[in-house]
Amino acid sequence: MTLAATADAMLGTVELEQVGPRRVGRLASYDGLMLEATGFPMPVGSNARVIDADGHAALAEVVGFRGNRTLLMALDADAPHSAGARVEPDRRGGSVDVGETLLGRVMDALGNPIDGMGPIATSERWPLAGKRGNPLDRARVTEPFDMGVRAINALLTAGVGQRIAIAAGSGVGKSVLMGQMIAGADADIIVVGLVGERSREVSDFLATKLSGPVRQKSVVVAVPADHPPVLRLRAAMRATAIAEYFRAQGKRVLLLIDSLTRVAHAQREIGLSLGEPPTMKGYPPSALGLIPRLIERAGVDAHTGGSITALYTVLADGDDTDDPIVDTARAIVDGHIILSRALAEQGVFPAIDVGKSLSRVMSDIVTPEHQQAAQILRRLWAVYEENRDLILMGAYRSGSDPIVDVAIARHDHILEFISQGQKDRVDYATSTQQLLEAFGG
Repeated sequence: MTLAATADAMLGTVELEQVGPRRVGRLASYDGLMLEATGFPMPVGSNARVIDADGHAALAEVVGFRGNRTLLMALDADAPHSAGARVEPDRRGGSVDVGETLLGRVMDALGNPIDGMGPIATSERWPLAGKRGNPLDRARVTEPFDMGVRAINALLTAGVGQRIAIAAGSGVGKSVLMGQMIAGADADIIVVGLVGERSREVSDFLATKLSGPVRQKSVVVAVPADHPPVLRLRAAMRATAIAEYFRAQGKRVLLLIDSLTRVAHAQREIGLSLGEPPTMKGYPPSALGLIPRLIERAGVDAHTGGSITALYTVLADGDDTDDPIVDTARAIVDGHIILSRALAEQGVFPAIDVGKSLSRVMSDIVTPEHQQAAQILRRLWAVYEENRDLILMGAYRSGSDPIVDVAIARHDHILEFISQGQKDRVDYATSTQQLLEAFGG
């Protein structure tokens, strides 16, 4: 036997991987947020490690180019970078670790556990930016999704695979409403992305809203407000990627991102650092373009039967519901819930403004009797709001308009119907029955 034949027999079916040259760049500039490297022609979205002379390594992400220089955003804002530091590629940036072992765990934007329960052992990967699919692979929303909140189940009925925006100013009750939905939601898996929140709120969210059995079917990705913008952006993308993985397994997933506005703020910081022109309220085009790319990843998978029902909280700066982020999100989602500060000040929780809120899929998933009862309640709400000033000033005389008379008489009943205790759960069947009994016909 020849030497070549012997070598082939020893190797058998082992295939040798062709390894190309490893590109190593040098750090040429750093202004506290943006790094510039030479000799590092890696594509946008790639991860890199910046290694200083003392051996300290910090992560960064490629976000653009300027001439022959590569622009990177630091993932560690406090890293002691020095001129001439080595910039090496890190192949882990484009995908995330996924698997059943994620359930019950809390991690940061890079997938590192922060719950003190040890490392997370996973065997599968999923693209961070998701898998681009055919629009026809998204099935229609035809099945009600029980949220456990009477006002939403009855008046803003959500569907399996629906995307919903919850918009309100600060301190009106967005996080509280999300907690009620988590406790009452009929879902196999719950994925929560806490983006740009205060550190105290992360601990509070885990202790009060994800306690008990719910925690064992939940995955939390948390990045507080003091972290670099790339990490805040990655937190939302990681949470969405994890939800996509479980949907591909045929699971019914509830995805919650709190908040979409802070995700847009992170992209605004990155865009302005890259020299993008600011548009409405200082948002560059990339910040507004990010929202539909993130939201469109949710929905029903026609092949696996799995679904992602997504809730996105949107912070309306100054209670302005025409804010660019609120308006952009409202245009792409399948429904929106507007919370009213006036109702919150009256002690009505959840403070849902029925007249300004809408579910675009409700007519496809409820019975005609349910739809009619909801329309009657909404009509009475709208009539009362139109005549509120006259009623409160005492300028309206009883008997002038029969519809206004009914709206005044039933207003307290409507507020009582909307109100619900934070720890109470009202399922979909009970919500529908109570609506039909109170406002049917």
